[in-house]
Amino acid sequence: MATISSKIDIKDLSREQLTDWLTHRGQRPFRADQIRRWIYLRQTDRFDDMTNLGKPLRADLEAAFANPRLQVDEEATSQDGSRKLLFRLPDGHHIETVIIPEKSHYTLCISSQVGCSQGCRFCMTARGGLVRNLSAGEIISQVRDVQQRVRAEGGLDLTNIVFMGMGEPLANYRNVVQALEVITDGDFGLKISSRRVTVSTAGLVPRMADLGRDTRANLAVSLNATDDDTRTRLMPINRKYPLADLMAACRRYPLPPRRKITFEYILMKGVNDSMDDARRLVKLLRPIKAKVNLIPFNEHPGSDFMRPDPARIIRFQEFLAGHHYTAIVRHSKGQDIGAACGQLRAKLKREAGGPGSEN
Repeated sequence: MATISSKIDIKDLSREQLTDWLTHRGQRPFRADQIRRWIYLRQTDRFDDMTNLGKPLRADLEAAFANPRLQVDEEATSQDGSRKLLFRLPDGHHIETVIIPEKSHYTLCISSQVGCSQGCRFCMTARGGLVRNLSAGEIISQVRDVQQRVRAEGGLDLTNIVFMGMGEPLANYRNVVQALEVITDGDFGLKISSRRVTVSTAGLVPRMADLGRDTRANLAVSLNATDDDTRTRLMPINRKYPLADLMAACRRYPLPPRRKITFEYILMKGVNDSMDDARRLVKLLRPIKAKVNLIPFNEHPGSDFMRPDPARIIRFQEFLAGHHYTAIVRHSKGQDIGAACGQLRAKLKREAGGPGSEN
């Protein structure tokens, strides 16, 4: 059983909150940056090891805060080198994080919620519904802990972060933005370039403009259909924010120079993989600076959807390329270890005694 500490995780505090805590105790504001440098740049876990802080301050930090690591309850390694980590949170719930090896670096796919409320029919995570939001510290910890792990191993560096794991990031907006500030802070944070961080949304339209205003992260939109009827069947969020509203929000999105919105399009046999779909997709994207990730559906137990034939995937891709869109076929990594998001968590719940078992 996990134990919940009565202390606050210091990673849940924003820079401003930590500064306020310090100034109320007569400390100079610059101490906040010193502490953040120890936690994020030097990967220090113990307050007593922060040797440029006075002993009384270290004692105060120890009394008020914790600085925990996430517990790995299960790890699965794919033949392609991808590693899926099942992290246990302090309250006993679980999230998944995936380390994906690329040619010259690692990409880390992280979660923003325990479960998800969006109810997308093709997603395994949606079956369990939403349990709760992750705190900013729990989001940060996924990156911090994996960064420490890969550095200890040597080899590739962790340079890219995608919010494409469990949950809808824009439904946990405040904590995601606070975590992004630490992840992309090059002076006192985790030093991941904002150009290499992507936040994916199912289409939570009111928050999209906020993300463009408040961060420099890249935006990815999980589209998956080119007409409202199909998209509503696949993604219930389309009832509230139909395609016309979603695409209008994309046209208004404040893109930084030389950037594009990524549209994720999961290809499902007989559902959204026709040439009529390809033609409608071109028409939808025409006014937008866009690139497309075509993702052949990752078949998993209990799903009614199937992956299209390879020739159909190629034909779809070539049609988009012929209309001057960058269209990349992204095959899911780690298919032999259960690449569908939520599969490790679902497996653990079954072994623990049923759908409701988390502790």
